[in-house]
Amino acid sequence: MAGCDILVSGTGGFAARIAFDIAATADEPVAVVIAGRNRERLNWLRTAANARAALFGKKARFTTHAVDLLAPNASEEMLAATGPRIVVQAASIQTSQVIAQSGNAWTQLVAEGGLSATAVFQALLSWRVAAAITRSGRAVTLVNCGFPDVVNGMIKAMGHDVACGMGNVAILSNVFAGSAATPPGAEVKVLAHYQNLAAWRRRPEERGGRAPRVWLDGAEIADVYARFADIQLTPEPVIEISGASGVPMLLAMASGRVWHGHVPGPNGLPGGYPVRLTTDGVLELDLPAGLSEAEAVAWNASFEAQNGLVVSPEGRIGFTGILGARLGEHLPALREGFAVRDLEAVCEELLRLRDRLMGQPQS
Repeated sequence: MAGCDILVSGTGGFAARIAFDIAATADEPVAVVIAGRNRERLNWLRTAANARAALFGKKARFTTHAVDLLAPNASEEMLAATGPRIVVQAASIQTSQVIAQSGNAWTQLVAEGGLSATAVFQALLSWRVAAAITRSGRAVTLVNCGFPDVVNGMIKAMGHDVACGMGNVAILSNVFAGSAATPPGAEVKVLAHYQNLAAWRRRPEERGGRAPRVWLDGAEIADVYARFADIQLTPEPVIEISGASGVPMLLAMASGRVWHGHVPGPNGLPGGYPVRLTTDGVLELDLPAGLSEAEAVAWNASFEAQNGLVVSPEGRIGFTGILGARLGEHLPALREGFAVRDLEAVCEELLRLRDRLMGQPQS
């Protein structure tokens, strides 16, 4: 069995950003495999990533592995063929671009009910990869990039380990750190759920609702919207930040170094947190003084409890708020939720609903 340090599963824009930024920043040798089913795209990503490493004089080396993750036993075969220490699962059957799309009944449902309408789609491939890692019995670190604030809790409920995700809270922590409103060198700590991102896609005068919690050098900011009015995100996914945000962590994981930063869904928790990576590869919460883990988790969990998708301690998934009402109009059985073990069957049902609604104009 061949072996690599990092396996990036996926060939879309998010996976490309990860690979290209590894290529531009890896100061220590790191072997990366990019996996996906589009061979022409794989060839380009390998070519471009190796060219970037040469261009910047860095020590990353990229190869590829062709795989269709929807095929039977594909996850097991991919792991056996590549032998990764770290798996970055960035493949999904639902593009994140849905947040910037409109014009049909499906995009309208997502806009009104929230991105958790896509959580089951985001979970499918990541769950299969996580299950394959568990069955392999090998010590492989899983980083799930598909809607980690919510999906990582689903993966844990299915009995599998997941280290964390990328983006979301790390988008906000890094834009706040780069803001003119932050003193140079100040320690920035952010508690944020993915739902907090929407306000920063609007103009400053239009922002409102619950803001992320932000601490600068240990002092919590009273009015986050006013303090960081200079920050502006794009309507579409900000891959230039989100895809890049996990790269320093991945390189630290690969080389066994300590790292401090922010991630969504650490160890299956809801939402995003400040964390530290220990030399033995363990991610621990690194909360501001005076903020307990129970308080931080409850704050993040409250978003999906109000509107979204929640996972009970018994492993039952339920839809809440506007999203629950909208889905219930089309699929009444989902009003009662479903057992996490039924994920595949529910995914098929939701895919049929998505296909039908995409063929209907928005009302």
